Amino acid sequence: MECTLFTGGTIYTAAGPWPGGWLLVSDGTIADLGRGAPPVLPEAHILDLRGRDLLPGFIDMHTHGAVGRDVMEAEPAALCAIARFLGQHGVTSFLASTITAAPRQIDAALDAISKVMQQNTGGAQLLGAHLEGPYIEAARRGAHDPAQIRLARAEEYNAYLKSGAIKLLTIAPEFPENLDLLSAAVSLGITVALGHSSSTYEQVCQAVVLGATQITHLFNAMEPLHHRTPGMVGAALTLPNLTCEVIADLVHLAVPVLQLAYSAKGAERLALITDAMSATGMSDGEYHIWGSSITVRNGEARTPSGTLAGSTLTLERGLVNMMRACNLSLEQALPMVTSVPARQLHLEHKGKIAVGNDADLVVWDGKQALMTMVRGKILYDTL
Repeated sequence: MECTLFTGGTIYTAAGPWPGGWLLVSDGTIADLGRGAPPVLPEAHILDLRGRDLLPGFIDMHTHGAVGRDVMEAEPAALCAIARFLGQHGVTSFLASTITAAPRQIDAALDAISKVMQQNTGGAQLLGAHLEGPYIEAARRGAHDPAQIRLARAEEYNAYLKSGAIKLLTIAPEFPENLDLLSAAVSLGITVALGHSSSTYEQVCQAVVLGATQITHLFNAMEPLHHRTPGMVGAALTLPNLTCEVIADLVHLAVPVLQLAYSAKGAERLALITDAMSATGMSDGEYHIWGSSITVRNGEARTPSGTLAGSTLTLERGLVNMMRACNLSLEQALPMVTSVPARQLHLEHKGKIAVGNDADLVVWDGKQALMTMVRGKILYDTL
């Protein structure tokens, strides 16, 4: 039996931080944990945290690529390269986000994702796909290809749903055809998010009644908040059942807007994401992806028109940015990268340090991940 015993640090358990705690990993799960002197286990590999923090692994629900690779390559090697990069930055599980494209391209991407879901990536665990587009609104498309945006049609989306790969879906709810897809997805246990949309407050409310529970990158790719026509932003900030994705790279959202989001929703209704693209982990320069030339300058990715094209953010940096912007402790901010995305994706055994949960763990020094463990296997270690 392979087991690891963490000692000498603060364990961020589901019941709160335990200074001087210990945690035992056995066969890929959290077998036991406690405070004070650890048990004597001669067969265990001992890891002394030396005063550092042991956190639940981070979950990124929305990422398109990294290290020069993109989900839409539809190549298992690309997905594994992305997974390895994410693992080096504290992410232990993620969704691979597609983008608006022709049906054959989306089919190929979902097929590759389905294959890698069954594999050991050598990095973060691939949980499935986030289908972002093509069922969005053209005026709020962001970097999505306007030529491929379309209304949801059952003959197309049923094949996507039957793949079993999709765990999260983004739609614009102002179109009745897209609401039919929403209902079909919810019936299969797929989380439905609303975004890339010019919808009204009332249309968002209707979608929530049908089962939508999430907002895709709050404030971005939607109508700005207006005091008489609150729209999607107003609904997102006030409807208690909606959880909002936030890109905390300090480019997509200014610090006061991060503060507004936290004030309105609290940590339990915010999920930090990266929306990372292939230049993440790479140098500034020109990148040709999604049928367009993307320029990355000072870490900002933009289309020729100046529209933001995802980010080059890592989730560990997003967590630190959010803590600083909103003056939050690690305990206050941690749910936004752990238990909240786990809840949204119906992951019962991830997102919290508790006996019986997957041993998805991060050793944290206050700014970055020093070690990452996925289901009991150390995949990144600089201790």
